[in-house]
Amino acid sequence: MAESPAQLKVETLAEAFAQAGALAATAEAAKDRSTLVELANQAPVVRLVDVVLQEAVTRRASDVHIEAFEQDVLIRYRIDGRCYEVAQPPKSLALAIASRIKVLANLDVSESRLPQDGRILLATNDRQIDLRVSTLPTMHGESIVMRVLDKGALNKTLVDLGMDAPMEETIERLIRQPHGLLLVTGPTGAGKTTTLYACLSKLNTPEAKLITTEDPVEYDISGLVQVAINPKIELSFGKCLRAILRHDPDIIMVGEIRDQETAQIAIQAALTGHLVLSTLHTNDAPGAVTRLLDMGLEPFLVTSTVTGVLAQRLLRKLCPACRAPYEASPQDLAALHLCAGALQQPLMKAVGCEACQGIGFKGRVGVFELLAMTEPLRPLVIARSSIEELRRQARADGMRSLREDGIAKAVSGVTTVEEMIRETQDYG
Repeated sequence: MAESPAQLKVETLAEAFAQAGALAATAEAAKDRSTLVELANQAPVVRLVDVVLQEAVTRRASDVHIEAFEQDVLIRYRIDGRCYEVAQPPKSLALAIASRIKVLANLDVSESRLPQDGRILLATNDRQIDLRVSTLPTMHGESIVMRVLDKGALNKTLVDLGMDAPMEETIERLIRQPHGLLLVTGPTGAGKTTTLYACLSKLNTPEAKLITTEDPVEYDISGLVQVAINPKIELSFGKCLRAILRHDPDIIMVGEIRDQETAQIAIQAALTGHLVLSTLHTNDAPGAVTRLLDMGLEPFLVTSTVTGVLAQRLLRKLCPACRAPYEASPQDLAALHLCAGALQQPLMKAVGCEACQGIGFKGRVGVFELLAMTEPLRPLVIARSSIEELRRQARADGMRSLREDGIAKAVSGVTTVEEMIRETQDYG
């Protein structure tokens, strides 16, 4: 299986590093703010950082990691959930690179002892890219991570994200209800916010007032009133949500339900005629119900307000230009819960080509499990039944598990069996 990317424009990066290398001595001697700013604006440093950022956008990186170690600096891109090394410039350039990024992000160039957060707006190929910058002091310098936010991702529909038509219709029905609470669950990086934005795009009309509270606001979207959480001034989700309810909203998106206070206010908002969309960190859909109960919410409030829970993961998609068929092994068939001869078409494997930089994968697709609050499920929630009992009833009501959705995508050639196994859990 192809897993190592082709060289990411190494000759271009190497050339940029070579030109910037002449400033190494100046960089190491720079101490005061004016010298650092002057260093950051030197043409070789400007070009070096520009090349690193432009390459990140070209290679569809979601994050750029610049980490200072004892002997060198490591630059890596996260592409489709995996980190790949891009270059190892000399340690002498660490200060110059960090200073340039801080200038672009309007951060304090002379401050290297405290974490800082900033933002860079990058125009490339007629696209506006938003980079969220975070610096972190380490033993050997500063670690810098830049999250790449591409507004093109906002144009994706639920089907684009990987939902089949029946699930999209169910989600559409749930978000068209005048009130209730719809939760999206999964680990960090599972695409929960993207799914919520896809839902909001369907609801974003002049007839409805939509307010979101996020930490941070990832995308600035016309038509939405968006509020950023700020722990420094004690602006929490709970406090923000209380204020939002006084602004006559129809639909509210809460970035994350983290505590009992936020959960109770969200439930109250759903009870008083608002549609509330939010996220929760649980492994699967039934786990979200028990998590709310563990937060101290009364079971009857959960059954009265929660309309559905959508759990999701992201699987890497095989590159359509180079994926290749292969004969399924007994282990593959066992993972797919199939017997020999049951496959209607061959499974696909990663190969690697120029289109995917030799990785074999290009882009990601969601796998989902949707628990709807049905009449048979409500008595089990009231009785505080176990996750296993809730899952059993949800399956009886038609819920397809994350693993089952992953199996469908592996069998259809969208992803590999290995990728499906890695990202989903088999509940039997």
